[in-house]
This record gives sequence, structure tokens and C-alpha cells, in this order.
Amino acid sequence: MNYYGAKDMAESWRTVRKNTIQVAEDIPEDKYSYRAAPETMSVAEIFSHLAVTPYWAQQCHFVDKKSTVTSEDFGKWMGEVGKHASTLTSKAAIVDALKKNGEQFASQLEGLSDDQLGEMVGLPMGTKTRFEMLLGVKEHEMHHRAQLFLIERLLGIVPHLTRARQAAMAARA
Repeated sequence: MNYYGAKDMAESWRTVRKNTIQVAEDIPEDKYSYRAAPETMSVAEIFSHLAVTPYWAQQCHFVDKKSTVTSEDFGKWMGEVGKHASTLTSKAAIVDALKKNGEQFASQLEGLSDDQLGEMVGLPMGTKTRFEMLLGVKEHEMHHRAQLFLIERLLGIVPHLTRARQAAMAARA
């Protein structure tokens, strides 16, 4: 018995992506060039990266349906991710890509069976289930969103989840 299936994963992904989109909308476009430190991605680069990152997982699990992934496969997919990300040059294009690509990925997740989620995929450093690999896409987005929350604070923006919590506490008081 699975307690967390494809539909749950898709809904969880939608929630994570919805929050990422809210952060993208909350940060003014004139701050999209901001870098927290010289060697880090800019705000625009982080959002562009997130907008297109599901591509590699889509190629792996839905297009090529790989049972073994090589370093060359991943390198090819990430090269394509980089090319796609570099085309997103405005806030509007980035937000649009976050919305469209996020929903496309969620829809694909919903279509997986429990058996497909349980399939083992060979990787250069061992094996993982498709479930674990796909969950990793969400974990990756949450990692970068935590960076974006800190960047919001550095820019003087209170993150939307904090604002919502503060409003709920004020309403109870």
C-alpha cells in the first residue's frame, strides 16, 4: 500500500511551484539582476534555472523512459536545460515559464502508476526508484526557494509565507 502516490506528488509539486511563482512575482524586475554574492546566480538566473529544471526529469522519465541513466545522458539534458534557461530574459518570460513548465510536469507526474514510481533506475552512483528521482526535482526547487527567501529578506521584502502567517496571527489576536 502506498501512502504517497503520483497524484499526491503532483499536488505537492503544484504547491511548491505555486510558492516559487509567488516569490518570482513579489520580487521587482529591477531586482532580478541582484546577486547575494559575486559568484552566485542572480535572482533571474535562479528563477530561470527553476523554470526549466524539470526538463531533464521529463526527458528521463516520460520521453526516453530510461531504466539506466549515464553521466552523458544527464550532461546532455543539463546542457539543454542551460540553453532553455538562457532564453528567459525578462520577468514576464520567467514567470510564464514557471507556470507552464510547472503545470506540464505536474500533469505528467499524475499519469504515473505506482508500479512506474517503484521502478528502479540505474545511475552512475547506484540505483534509485523513479519516485525518489522525481521527488528530487521538488527537493531541488525547495533548496533554491530557500535561497530566494533569504534574498527577499536582503532586498527588504517579507516573504509571502511569513506575511500570511503574520496575518493569521493578527486575526487570532
